[in-house]
Amino acid sequence: MTAASGRPLGEIETWIFDLDNTLYPVSCRLFDQIHARMTRFIADRLDLTAEAALVVQKTYFREHGTTLRGLMTVDRIDPDDFLAFVHEVDLSCVPRDPILVAALAALPGRKIVHTNGSRRHAERLLDHLGIVESFCGIFDIAAAGYEPKPALAGYNELLRRHQVTPPTALMIEDMAKNLVPAAALGMTTAWVRNPVDWAAAGSEGDHVHHVVDNLGRFLTDICRGRDGNVA
Repeated sequence: MTAASGRPLGEIETWIFDLDNTLYPVSCRLFDQIHARMTRFIADRLDLTAEAALVVQKTYFREHGTTLRGLMTVDRIDPDDFLAFVHEVDLSCVPRDPILVAALAALPGRKIVHTNGSRRHAERLLDHLGIVESFCGIFDIAAAGYEPKPALAGYNELLRRHQVTPPTALMIEDMAKNLVPAAALGMTTAWVRNPVDWAAAGSEGDHVHHVVDNLGRFLTDICRGRDGNVA
C-alpha cells in the first residue's frame, strides 16, 4: 500500500465503498457470471448470436461506461429488466472474509456502498458477506439516474442524498478511473489493486491516494491507529 496524499485516515468520517471486485476478491470470478448473463440477455433481446451479443456488450461498455447505459441509449432497453436478469447469480463462489467483517464493524464513521449495479444485487452480496449491518446506505445505479461511474452527476447526488462532506470522506474502488471524480471533489481515495487492464487504467495518477492489496488488513490497521500504512 502506498499513500500519495489525501486526508489522514484517522480523520475520515464517511467511507464510500464500491461493491463488485472491491468488497470481495476478483479471484472468485463472480463477475464472470454477470458478464455471461449480460451476453445472454443481449442475445435474447436483440435476437443476436452469442458471439455478436458479446461484441455489442464490449462496445457498449467501452463507449458508454456500462453495457446497461449503451442498451438504454441505443436500444431503449428497460434498465430494471436488465439488472434483474444479470444479477441473478450464484453467490456461493464468494468467500466471507472474517477479517473484513470485523474491520468494517470496528471502523468508526458511516459506511456507504456506491455501485453501478442494482440495490438488490448490493443487498444480496452484503448479506452473503455478513457485512450488511455495517452499512447505513446503498447508492445504486438507479439512484444515479442510470449515469454510471465515473459520471460526475452520480457522485454529486450521492453527496447530496447522504449529506457527505467530501474532505472527510474516503472512496474505495477497484476501478482506478472511478476515483478521478472523487478526488476532484475533495475526497481521499483508495484503489483496491486489480490486475485487469481496464480496472488498473489510470492507477498511476495522483487521484489515487492509497493502493490496497488486502482491504481487510487495510481497514484493520486504520482501526488500530496505523493510518493505513501497511505493506
